[in-house]
Parts: sequence; C-alpha cells; structure tokens
Amino acid sequence: MGIRIQGPSGQIMELNNIHTPVLLERCIELLAPAIGKPGAVLVDATLGMGGHAEAFLERFPELTLVGLDRDLDALAIAEERLKRFSGRFHPVHTVYDGIREALDSLGIAHVSGILFDLGVSSLQLDRVERGFSYSQDAPLDMRMDATSELTAAHILATYREGDLRRIFEDYGEEKLAGRYARKIVEARAVEPITRSGQLVQLLQDATPAAVSRAGHPAKRVFQALRIEVNTELSVLRAAIPAALEALEVGGRIVVLSYQSLEDRIVKRDFAAAAASTSPAGLPVELPEHSPRFKLLVKGAELATDAEKAENPRATPVRLRAAERLKMRNP
Repeated sequence: MGIRIQGPSGQIMELNNIHTPVLLERCIELLAPAIGKPGAVLVDATLGMGGHAEAFLERFPELTLVGLDRDLDALAIAEERLKRFSGRFHPVHTVYDGIREALDSLGIAHVSGILFDLGVSSLQLDRVERGFSYSQDAPLDMRMDATSELTAAHILATYREGDLRRIFEDYGEEKLAGRYARKIVEARAVEPITRSGQLVQLLQDATPAAVSRAGHPAKRVFQALRIEVNTELSVLRAAIPAALEALEVGGRIVVLSYQSLEDRIVKRDFAAAAASTSPAGLPVELPEHSPRFKLLVKGAELATDAEKAENPRATPVRLRAAERLKMRNP
C-alpha cells in the first residue's frame, strides 16, 4: 500500500503510482560498490518525494541516508514515506549547495555516495497550483521553496526588458528572447501578468507561425523563469564542487541532468576533477599530480528506449558519474 495524498484536482493518488524514479537501477548499480558496506552514508541531494531514497534504503539495510530538499511539501511527503527507516534517514531542509553545512549539522565529515536528480520534481510538476507547467493555467509562482520571496510573476512585473531578454537567452536558449521580452513589457503596461495562461497566450500570439510549428513557444521561457526564480544554475555551480569534496576515497557521485545548461556544469566540474595537474612536459606523472577522481561512464549516458517508454520523464536525462581516488593534496 502506498502513501495516499490529495492531488491537484482533489483526487486521491497512491504516491508509489505517481512517482517513478528516473534510471533507478542504473543509479543503484553505479553507487552500490561505494554504499554497500557497513557504516556507509548516502546523500540524496534532491530528495523530492523519496522515490530514489526509498529504493536505496530498502536495498542496503546498513545504509544511512541524508536527504536534502528545499521544498517543504516534498520533505513532508518523504518523511511520511520513509518513516519506517527511522534512525537511518535524516531529512534536511536546504538547497543542495548547502550540502557541507547539512553534513556538519549531523556530525558527518565524509560520505560514501551522493545522488543528484536535478530539475523539477514530480510533485512540483503535478501540483498545478505551483505554476511550473505551461500546459495548465495557474498562478505564476514556480518557487521550489515556498518560503522564498521571488516568484515568476514578480520577475515578469519588475524586470527590465533587457534583463528579461538576458534570462530567456541564457537560461532558455530562446532565439526569440528579444521579441518575447518586448511583448511582455508592452502587455504588463496594460495589465499585470500573473497567471501561466496569460503568459502562454502572449507568447503564442508573439510567435511567428513557422516557428510555433517547431515546438511549444512557452517551453523555453518557462524553463528560463524557473531557473531564475530558483537560482538553479548558480546553486549547481556551487553544489557540485562541494559534493565532490564531501566524498571519501572510494566514494561515488551520480548526477542526473535534464537540460544542457545543467549538464555542461556537471561535465566541466567532473572533467576538471578527473584531470591530471602535472605540468606540461614532465616525462612521468608524479603522484601528487594524479587525478583525484575517475569518470565511471563515458560521456553522458542516456535513458534506454525501454526506460523512456516506461517513464517519459526520463526522455531528456543525461547521467554522469565519478569515483574519488584520493583526497585533495595538502
């Protein structure tokens, strides 16, 4: 029997039926050598509703799991779902760039494994009132942490045209960023843009027919607004180095990304950690210059066709993984 929660339309849903963890078996396979030992600690840096966490705690009976999430609703659901693992599960309300502080608060110096499942959680997507989806009308909120102040509606109401264009270009890779920014500024002078339906209609009206046939015109703009509201990329830039440093020797990290901007950050940081620091021209690599990490997969792994068919949210996923070989040189 799964946990029963009330859905966005008032329907009662079984939690285990609405949350299918992405690439679960592959994540377990990659992390098992590091966490399948007594005293192992795994950090689920993006706990969500606890789908990955539940599987790890079930498979590894001596594992301790620290779950981080900025979303209080998700934490409450995960705590209920995982209460049978009392003593082995430690939830922490924080953004994942706070991994070091979270571990310090629990008296943990280094961990055996770390998992990041980036992007918007199933809970956030499925709760219409959170405003993450462009397919249904809702208030333009998009906060992953409801205790934070900045919302998508505030951005649309207060950002200058140039700033709107910048975030649409940088975070949405939107070719019509300038056109959309201008139309938003013109429209808000007439009435506030507070609901997703308003914004979608505005973007559709501003999109040339030839372009609109290539995909939904709101997709990239909504992505850009979500990233700006939640400072996702700056948080990730701080989180990955902090996570790498939190691993013990032999510890492993797995990161699931869902769009190219996230994946570039992970790729860059993993490549730097796995690179030799030997000066050019040295005939033999000195031990102090050898790589601190090794990459566990070649490039970025994608979901199989079977995984995509079973779980459509796995379609854009890119998986990267690394293992710590040695601690940082003093």
